[in-house]
Amino acid sequence: MQVFRGFRHPGVAPACALTIGNFDGVHRGHQAMLGLLNTEARLRGLPSCVLTFEPHPRDYFAQLSKRPELAPARIGTLRDKLSALAASGVSQTIVLPFDARLASKTPEDFIRHVLIEGLGVRYVLVGDDFRFGAKRAGDYAMLDAAGEANGFDVARMNSYEVHGLRVSSSAVREALTEGRMSDVQTLLGRPYAISGHVVHGRKLGRALGASAPGRHDGFRTLNLRFKHWKPAASGIFAVLVHGLDAQPLPGVANLGVRPSLDANDVNAGRVLLETHCLDWPARLGEEGGYGKIVRVELLHKLHDELRYTSLEALTAGIAKDGRDARAFFASAHAETRRQTTRDRI
Repeated sequence: MQVFRGFRHPGVAPACALTIGNFDGVHRGHQAMLGLLNTEARLRGLPSCVLTFEPHPRDYFAQLSKRPELAPARIGTLRDKLSALAASGVSQTIVLPFDARLASKTPEDFIRHVLIEGLGVRYVLVGDDFRFGAKRAGDYAMLDAAGEANGFDVARMNSYEVHGLRVSSSAVREALTEGRMSDVQTLLGRPYAISGHVVHGRKLGRALGASAPGRHDGFRTLNLRFKHWKPAASGIFAVLVHGLDAQPLPGVANLGVRPSLDANDVNAGRVLLETHCLDWPARLGEEGGYGKIVRVELLHKLHDELRYTSLEALTAGIAKDGRDARAFFASAHAETRRQTTRDRI
């Protein structure tokens, strides 16, 4: 999949089948829409294209009005969104900066300048609640009429449901906020994951764990920055880490702002995913994780972030989280074995 920042690039296809949206999480409803888009694109001999926005339009308006509480909690990073779009078979994605200029475009200007002149649309697929243009004045009926007048097809896809539940980014956000990770996996069609480059932190985990009973290597952590300030999920999780070894590594992770530590540390109060692998591969050495791109699947929430009163209490808390994570994986493994036995019978 090709990715472009804006549509004024020579590599952008001169004509396409298009869908438009924020695609936060790329959940099963999004995936169904992308599947239909790809089918319609093939029938027309066109590349399939996604037009998405960064920042999220609601982020922009929340900042403009100085009301951060109006910004939606972010499900995933831009990297993870683009990875999921690529996995859905999309040919190209246009990431359009959502700024004052775009926010002020009338629906008619958006259709003319972005869809027709910018992307050469021949087919446009939108959701049943799609709105566009300044003050969200544009709707499906307006887009459909413009398509008829300008020679492109317009289609609308109804809501996607799983077990009677409407699949939406809002439903995913709610499940993540409440720590219902199995429901999140049902809505996404895959485990919830965050990926990125492993960056340097304070390296405090090494010193913390070195004094813990039975530990000599400390609680080494892999640090990934979650660039948005308001993640939908937060807390302590049992996780699987992909990208370090041939097999995923079980671990325990903290997603949040680390209330147990100094807010003025190297993390500067930003959201961080700190992951401790329960069994670190010796061949990687102490520095073997830095610079690698890893994907961390958050499988089970252990508890919310906690504030500890001392380094000793923090060390004991981290050790307990490790034990609880091991217990989760042991239970999950036992359940898998029982299911395999039942299937054989």
